[in-house]
Order: sequence, then structure tokens, then C-alpha cells
Amino acid sequence: MNSVNVRSLLVRGMLAGLAAGVLALIVAYLLGEPRVDAAIAYEDAHAAPGAPEMEIVSRSLQSTAGLATGVLLYGVALGGIAALAYCFALGRIGRFSPRATAALLSGVALVAVYVVPFLKYPANPPSVGDPETIGKRTTLYFLMMALSVLLAVAAVIVGKRLAPRLGTWYATVVAVLGFAVAVGLAYAFLPAINEVPEDFSATLLWQFRLAALAIQLTLWTSFGLLFGHLAERLLNPKPATATAATTAVATPGSAPETAASAH
Repeated sequence: MNSVNVRSLLVRGMLAGLAAGVLALIVAYLLGEPRVDAAIAYEDAHAAPGAPEMEIVSRSLQSTAGLATGVLLYGVALGGIAALAYCFALGRIGRFSPRATAALLSGVALVAVYVVPFLKYPANPPSVGDPETIGKRTTLYFLMMALSVLLAVAAVIVGKRLAPRLGTWYATVVAVLGFAVAVGLAYAFLPAINEVPEDFSATLLWQFRLAALAIQLTLWTSFGLLFGHLAERLLNPKPATATAATTAVATPGSAPETAASAH
């Protein structure tokens, strides 16, 4: 790919990420924020008696402008990084169209970047988790994410190398199974973390985690569809002759009739 296409795809990726961020913002506001409010209410009810802590940023600002800023900036950054990864992957992972490559890349990224770490270290609402272990929990989460991404890349490489001998289908099955086994070993060796209070609502915890998963699913799915459409139009534009031919077929006999009327 030349630098012009890379730059154009980068811009389109960021725009698609912004649009996907808007959709994810709607899901976050409708599904996530009510669960955050419920978790904060639980935290306030179990807080130690005394003077309340000074609120630096109001909750109303956090749930509106703060949420929008965070999600939209995340979407733009995600779109830019995904577009660069797309430029590298296009044509190297198989003979897929630009649109299919975008969909495949988004699906793999969703699984590797979010779903796999989420299953080991799921998202928790406020009031869940010991403040003193936040550094450890953050390190373990990003370690799991890095392992997942590296294992996904390794699975793609192994699948491509096995394809000439096993065929595409069986090579893909072997690569996926190898990825699943490696992830299972990572799950087994990395320490588990369970800091949920005993009296915390299991329903609220489950709903919060489903909302977090729905936000990421919306973000990655919409990005894959939007970016795939934009990439397809850029890399495989419809020839002008095809458009002219389609117009001529749609109005048969118009030229002879015009000539006859002139006589």
C-alpha cells in the first residue's frame, strides 16, 4: 500500500471510530450509567460515618460531558490504531475483500483486546475492589490483554503456515484451538481476583458487566461495518464506465427516439 492510501485509510478509520463512539456512547448512557448510579448508592450507604468527601467533579458532569469525552476520544484512537493494523493485514491474512478484511479484523480485535481479558478480569462497578490493589489489578489486566493480542497474532501466523498443507479450514481450526489452549493456560497461571463485597447485589454486578460488554460489542461491530464500507469505496471504487453503462441499460431506446424526433 502507498502512503496516500495509508493516510486516507487512517483518516477514514478515525472517522469511523468517532461514529462508532457515538453509538457506544448511547449504549453506555442507557445501560451503563444507571448501574453506576446504583453502585454509587450502595457505596454511599456503606460509607463510614463522618464528613463527606469533597466532590471534585460532579456526578452529573461525569455521566454526561465526561462520559462523552472519554468514549469519543477512545473511539477515535481505536479507529486510528485499527486502521493502521488494517493497512498491515490487508492482503496478508487471505484473499478477502477490503470490507471482509475490516469485519474480520474487528471481530478478532474484539475477542483479543476485550473479550479474553474480560473473561479473566471482568469489569467491576464502583464500590467493588480494594483501592490498595488497583495497581496490581491494572497490571494483571493489561498483561492478560498483551498476552491475548500476541497469542492472536501467533494463531494467525500458524494458520497461514499450515494452510498449504492442511487446507484453509483445518488450518483455521488448528489455529483457533491452539489459541484457546494457550489462553486457558494463561487463565490458569495468572492469579484470580475476587474483591466483590459479600452483600453486593449479584444482579447489579451481572447487569453492569453485561452493559460493559454491550458497549464494546457496539463499538467494535459498528466500527467494522462503517470502516469496511469506507475502505471498500476507497480501494475498490466503481468504474465510471460501469455507471454510464447502467444508466444506458436503464433507459433503452432513448437515443434512437431522440434521433428520430430530430428528423
